[in-house]
Amino acid sequence: MTDSPQNLLDGVLVVSLEQAVAAPFASSRLADMGAEVIKIERPEGDFGRNYDSVVHGQSSYFVWLNRGKKSVVLDIKDPADKAIMLAMLAKADVFIQNMSVGAAERNGLGNAALAALNPRLITCDISGYGEEGPYAQRRGYDLLVQCETGLADITGSPEAPGRVGVSIADIATGMFAHAAILEALMLREKTGRGAHLKSSLFASMADIMAVPLLHFDCGGKAPQRVGLNHPSIAPYGAYASADGRPLMFSIQNEREWRRLCGEVLGQPELASQDRFISNDARVANRPALDSEINAVFSALPLEELEARMERAKLAYARVNGVDGLSAHPQMARATIAVTPEHKADIPAPAVSWAGHETRLGAVPSIGQHSAEIRARFGSQS
Repeated sequence: MTDSPQNLLDGVLVVSLEQAVAAPFASSRLADMGAEVIKIERPEGDFGRNYDSVVHGQSSYFVWLNRGKKSVVLDIKDPADKAIMLAMLAKADVFIQNMSVGAAERNGLGNAALAALNPRLITCDISGYGEEGPYAQRRGYDLLVQCETGLADITGSPEAPGRVGVSIADIATGMFAHAAILEALMLREKTGRGAHLKSSLFASMADIMAVPLLHFDCGGKAPQRVGLNHPSIAPYGAYASADGRPLMFSIQNEREWRRLCGEVLGQPELASQDRFISNDARVANRPALDSEINAVFSALPLEELEARMERAKLAYARVNGVDGLSAHPQMARATIAVTPEHKADIPAPAVSWAGHETRLGAVPSIGQHSAEIRARFGSQS
């Protein structure tokens, strides 16, 4: 073992009965840190394998979320396979599962049974709406939960709600689960005991929706859909340049507001007008504010606006497409083996460690490690 962050979880065994996005996200990050992650799949495989086929015939979701894992095909309803599963869990450090609520209990994999089998085991159950309450038995998928929690209602244009363009409910749940598992591993170092963690897509989105919820609960009004504008900070949005290309910029305080007026708009007197004197005033007078900004922006090309923003030391951005991200000069990538013949470049992990190179494991085929796992934890079948 070296002092590389990618060996931090060396010796940690993670068993994950998982599919789709949320649970695979959590376990993939554990694999990135050196944990041995055994992914339990049905004979047909994780259905996330079939979301698309754009990466050398494999799903973009699956490639992104399953690097560095071992795949074993097990039928937990079969007594022999169930025995192998229990043998793994008796030695495991972490068990992640996102079966339907109650399925783990029905299959003898409930938390009480597993705690008796392995008191040091950390279990993490991921569901759509949680294991209690009137929605517990509902199927909860990403876009459904975006709608159920009000996220879609504050997203999009004034004319209609919109979906966040990625599976944000799944991803956030996986992030929260990953963090909680690491915390539980740290606690186990002190207590010697495992823990039972529960996470849901609904709870994750409710947490993320805290600011809009507080606006409604305490202020009586939820933020309105404003497209590429911030609902409670102004100016903070996209404005079209003379050539039609939008520039996004953000004003966070009154110093920046004065610099925008003087150095970008060329109208320093705007900063002290009563209708724009504070953020609250600017939000209340947004149409007039936008009119003043548009009058200047519509007369200047994008490059000139960027140069003015740069000189004024203000925050700005182009409104890129995915093609812009692909070619972006700040874009860091990591290479993974998708098949024995093909590799793919994906975004590098969001957190880097100075002095350490990022290396990601290969993507497993269905049951690629079945023989190895069966020989290790039970009889061949």
